[in-house]
Amino acid sequence: MGKTDIDYRGIGLRVGFEIHQELETSKLFCSCPSRLRDDVPRLQVRRRLRPTQSELGEVDRAALAEAIKGKAFNYQVYPDTVCLVELDEEPPHPVNEEALDIALEVALLLEASPVDEVHVMRKIVIDGSNTCGFQRTMLVATDGSLMIDGRKIDIPTICLEEDAARKVGENGEVVEYRLDRLGIPLIEIATGPDFTDPENPAKAALYIGQLLRATGRVKRGLGTIRQDINISIAGGARQEIKGVQELGLITTVIEREVQRQLALLEIREELKRRGARGAEKRIVEVTEFFSKTGSKLIQRALAAGGSVLALKLEKFAGLLGRELQPGRRFGTELSDRAKTYGKVGGIFHTDELPGYGISAEEVAQVRQKLGAGELDAVVLVAERREKAVAALEAVADRANEALAGVPEETRRALEDGNTEFMRPLPGASRMYPETDIPPIPITRTRIKKIRGQLPELPERTRGRLVEKYRLSQNLAERLSLSENLSLFEELVAETNADPTLVAATLEETLVSLRREGIKVEGITKELLLEMFRWVADGKLAKEAVPEVLRLAAQGLGVPEAVERLGLSRLSPEELERLVAATVAENRKLVQERGMNAVDPLMGLLMAKVRGRADGRLVHELLRKEIENFLNT
Repeated sequence: MGKTDIDYRGIGLRVGFEIHQELETSKLFCSCPSRLRDDVPRLQVRRRLRPTQSELGEVDRAALAEAIKGKAFNYQVYPDTVCLVELDEEPPHPVNEEALDIALEVALLLEASPVDEVHVMRKIVIDGSNTCGFQRTMLVATDGSLMIDGRKIDIPTICLEEDAARKVGENGEVVEYRLDRLGIPLIEIATGPDFTDPENPAKAALYIGQLLRATGRVKRGLGTIRQDINISIAGGARQEIKGVQELGLITTVIEREVQRQLALLEIREELKRRGARGAEKRIVEVTEFFSKTGSKLIQRALAAGGSVLALKLEKFAGLLGRELQPGRRFGTELSDRAKTYGKVGGIFHTDELPGYGISAEEVAQVRQKLGAGELDAVVLVAERREKAVAALEAVADRANEALAGVPEETRRALEDGNTEFMRPLPGASRMYPETDIPPIPITRTRIKKIRGQLPELPERTRGRLVEKYRLSQNLAERLSLSENLSLFEELVAETNADPTLVAATLEETLVSLRREGIKVEGITKELLLEMFRWVADGKLAKEAVPEVLRLAAQGLGVPEAVERLGLSRLSPEELERLVAATVAENRKLVQERGMNAVDPLMGLLMAKVRGRADGRLVHELLRKEIENFLNT
């Protein structure tokens, strides 16, 4: 079934998401700067984390699954910008009040109700991304909403929490994290499961992102905002898709998750028809059949002291090759589990064998030893025995879950819109109170002050930019989301320059120069003010702006840049003489084409004036000169 053939309402699609946005402040529980670094850290700390019981005496299943992986964690530290709080060697400091104010501001923009008292909670996370084994989070507001295409979307919760450490490397035994990101304030905005199609979640995420940027107090750039998407269909199970960083990928992720769940439900029904009862964890050594194998992978494993172990999956023949998502099959899901819990490179299975250097004879020998019938599949792993056993046990567990249909999982979003297994979906037993930080009362006075300073909503900003400054819809859209908005309005007010020129300079010209490697950060507001005054006063043509900025980035002032470029403004008389001379030099072209000669002559003239005259004025004088020539 293609994605265009799916009746999303008919299959009971339910989608909600959480947006996580980093705030532009110091860290949440200390005063360390919240900036990422690329230089080599001077210090490393190695730790292991273990799951603990909640207050109810329960161990969260996601935490237990991470512990089973048995990995150690290396934490890379910058001693001058990372403190003992991030290392969990010192209690957290009081909550960053600026970050809390921003979260309350966003809550009010989403028409949510702030809580009377903020309580910091601990959320168990032992994948190593938090040195203490938990993430600190706090509920800030509830019961918000927004409108998308005329439909109300609930925002049940708005939270403030600390970002995780940054993963910078991983192998089978150790995960490398950098602590520069740990503790950066994150605002988490959760929608209800109110979406019943793949498109509207992307629209809602776009709007919330615009609203967050309207505060002017959030970080920008890749990785500073992330979406986690919760997806389920009737008969399937809720999946939490982590780390969708691009808005354009949201719809694809939803479509492909639906495709995956529908395929898993079809596999369940096929297993029922076949009378499958589940996979026994009877793992058999079959190394003897591969002493002369042509498989390079198996040869290397055996040379390293490994073995070849096999597991029979009764009634699964043909199903491991069933496509779940483009390029990912049910066998890939089994392989994900084997890699996660067995730390192996992958698996072989009989739906794709003979192949990979494994012969038909070797497959037949393995099948015979395991007593595999025509409807049975066999999975092979070549590794050290303890790893291979763990991998095949994980494969058996995943195969048995297929009998029930779709297991609840936390999955990682991939760049192509597919997803892969991370861990089981966490349960309710992962949260408990933070004992080091007292509750924070949220007073009416505080809320009143924040409400009185709320920024303009994005849609109102766009409308105002079009109406007041006569900007195009496209330019108004870009500027309304830009950190340059207030600078734009100041430049226009102070210089009386053309608003479209100012907006295009900030949102297009400077971006283009940055892509060329020009360090536009050296261009100050004062320089922009001076340059646009020159343009407004007729001393500099707007066409010269990019070249002036190119030199200004190197430290030159506007007069110096203009002088070096030879861009002194042409007087009206000089320009008229230049236009007349150009027409006279090209009289044959004018006689042949008439007024159609304007465009080619315009190109010649603009090359001559090189930013020393306004293009519209040149065009006007040229048309007038050609008309006079033709009438004489």
